[in-house]
Amino acid sequence: MQVISPSYEILSDLDQQGLAVRIEMCGRLCYKSEDKITADSAPPFIRRILKHGHNSVAEMAVITVKVEVDQDSLIAQLFAVLPKYLQIDRPEKKTLIITGSVRAYRELFQNSGNLKIVKGITQHLAGRHPLFFEDILPKRGLLPQEGVLVEKISLNDVDDLPADLFVKHRYIAVKFIVNRAVTHEMVRHRPCGFLQESQRYCRYSDSKFGNQVTFIKPLFYEEGSEEYRIWESAMKETERLYIQLLETSTPQAARTVLPNSCKTELIVYANLLQWLHMFKLRTSKGADPSMREVMVPLLEDFKKLFPSVFGHLSPEK
Repeated sequence: MQVISPSYEILSDLDQQGLAVRIEMCGRLCYKSEDKITADSAPPFIRRILKHGHNSVAEMAVITVKVEVDQDSLIAQLFAVLPKYLQIDRPEKKTLIITGSVRAYRELFQNSGNLKIVKGITQHLAGRHPLFFEDILPKRGLLPQEGVLVEKISLNDVDDLPADLFVKHRYIAVKFIVNRAVTHEMVRHRPCGFLQESQRYCRYSDSKFGNQVTFIKPLFYEEGSEEYRIWESAMKETERLYIQLLETSTPQAARTVLPNSCKTELIVYANLLQWLHMFKLRTSKGADPSMREVMVPLLEDFKKLFPSVFGHLSPEK
């Protein structure tokens, strides 16, 4: 048995990685198979997850594009199909700024691939990132669509967008190492993308996990107190029963005895507007103290990274 403190990491370095590398790095967290990453492991990993419909993994990378059309009716057609998971703004009558994950763009084409503007967006993105579209495009591919001009916007250019667009199109990921009770609350923020360490696939009796279950130190009990002793005793017994069940059961069956105190890793990926909402809610006086334990210091880090967006926020005392 191991007991650790909760922590977090802002994954700013991922912003500098290629989209395929980024998706693999995040996706392997679910299975704790980061040790399998090699220089050429991303494409086969991504093909497998897309084939099996593990679409949430494809939410871990976003692309921002500027779309200009010669007929504003094309934009009306796009809005009419109610595209999902995309952040769309219309700074000018015939111009769109769109940010979406790989999943969002794939599903846009799968659901509305008959629209000229969708064909134009997909053709542009597939030309730059064929790996993400090779399984859903027609064999002959897509031709450029006359009257639809698509331009990819770099992260640096996103950072230079006007404030009202910047907060909606700038995405950033954070990896949390917390207990399961905290992640149960975090995943309720539905506009975000999430990937979480899976107890279905992780066998904690394996050597890669130290042949033990890891728990998060409870904020509520002082180490050495009677309450902490009771908690620690319960975790030791839980670990013993879990490992015993693994002798005859699968991890997904044995996990049914694991408690909320179990350590888990969760990547949360969202735009700054959604992070703003999360901080307002999860640093308030009424928030779970275990949630505040990570969200209050995280807010201070976000204030340093994006002072114009978060500088005015202060956690409630």
